[in-house]
Amino acid sequence: MTESMRSIDCDGKPYNRFFLIVILLVGTFCVVANHTAITTALPGIMRDFHIDADTGQWLTSGFLLMNGIMIPITGLLMHRVSSKKLYMAAMLIFLAGTFLAISAPNFPTLLIGRLVQAVATGIMIPLMQTILLLIFPKSKRGVAMGLDGLVLAFARVIGPTGAGLIIDHFNWRVLFCAFIPIALLAALLAPAAMRKIVPLEQKSIDFVSIMLSTLGFGGLLYGFSSVGHHGWSSPIVIAALAFGAIGLIGFIYRELTIDNPMLNLRVFRSPLFSLSVVVGGILMVVMFGAELVLPLYIQNVRGESAFFSGLVMLPGALVMGLMSPVSGVIFDKIGIRQLAITGMGLLTLGTIPFVFLTMSTQLGAIIILYAVRFLGISMVMMPMTTAGMNTLPNVLMSDGAAVTNTIRTIIGSIGTAILISVMSDVTKSELPEKSIYGSDPALFHLLKTDAALNGVNAAFLVAIGFCVLTWALTFFIKDTRQITHPIR
Repeated sequence: MTESMRSIDCDGKPYNRFFLIVILLVGTFCVVANHTAITTALPGIMRDFHIDADTGQWLTSGFLLMNGIMIPITGLLMHRVSSKKLYMAAMLIFLAGTFLAISAPNFPTLLIGRLVQAVATGIMIPLMQTILLLIFPKSKRGVAMGLDGLVLAFARVIGPTGAGLIIDHFNWRVLFCAFIPIALLAALLAPAAMRKIVPLEQKSIDFVSIMLSTLGFGGLLYGFSSVGHHGWSSPIVIAALAFGAIGLIGFIYRELTIDNPMLNLRVFRSPLFSLSVVVGGILMVVMFGAELVLPLYIQNVRGESAFFSGLVMLPGALVMGLMSPVSGVIFDKIGIRQLAITGMGLLTLGTIPFVFLTMSTQLGAIIILYAVRFLGISMVMMPMTTAGMNTLPNVLMSDGAAVTNTIRTIIGSIGTAILISVMSDVTKSELPEKSIYGSDPALFHLLKTDAALNGVNAAFLVAIGFCVLTWALTFFIKDTRQITHPIR
């Protein structure tokens, strides 16, 4: 595909590819930074609404669940609605959710606002990835996805750190206000920048598939998220997991048997694509889980400010942002195997010390180890996604993006819920008796802090298990730089 052909849209009209990429990445930055900012804001929201971590984590898990519901729908919409209209709709939906969150009088309203924002994110992420993969030739897709990783990483820089600064001086409602100018700018420039990149065709929306996927993924997530409150043997947990499993099985069966599936599972015929989805999902668990647990440790256990917790995570996000384009270039030259093995090794080794956090752990050491973790993630996340997508023909690119982001998001949301549930369960099981407070308040607070600390350590221990599993999977990757038999 020549350079001139890459600058022609589906209607045969020329467009400014650089301008399109910039506006596409600005919109993506806005929705992702909004998502990551909530990790730093969560402790303050928990205090304002008098909720615990099990309830508060729904601002993340619920967000990811709604992503998982919307992403396959977006896979359909991309074939029915022009990229320009989809992009503008995403920005307007995001603004609606933001205004709802700002005015929320209680936690349920705030959660609804977050879910509306998640609808926009569920549109933006697959739309961005599909367009980037289509407007670049296969030999340069590593660089293209490196740009994707760069924006996602810097969203993690600005999100938690900026959120901490705002919350320390104002409150979390002002935090949501900060995203309004960016979203408005993106919406205003979209008509001039965006073009029809994905070929349109008439694909019917299968509402039965939507219902089954919502029941399946929602049931599993609710079950895992409820463990911290009710325990693994609770009838509520067992029933939710059972309904989730039934819904998921029904969804998979339907997608494999109908003529026009909502989620085209043919993409799983590629072993590397399948492996990339699993690895990406587990990376989401390890990444999002740490982004939730670490601020709780720094603020609730160590007693530091929200801004300070954002600063602790800042170098890691910077490392990921700077390394993502570099990893893309390296991937285009040497392939995925060595990158993935090395990156997962760094992530695993960098996570192990977090199991041994104490009240006196040097914050400098935490910053360095957190940066090492994100160095490893930057070497695996986007290169692995690109390697899997490169095994698909262009006609399945939007389906591949939808499947990748759906499965990865659902695995990430369920895994994050597991980490938070483990943390909450361990913390609650080790809380001191309230009677101790009356006789020795100082001892009560010390034992309470130790319980919270043990919960954090337990969550990171589970994260190490995910890391080791993923590291082992990377050794099964074959060097596929020369792909001669893509899926058809």
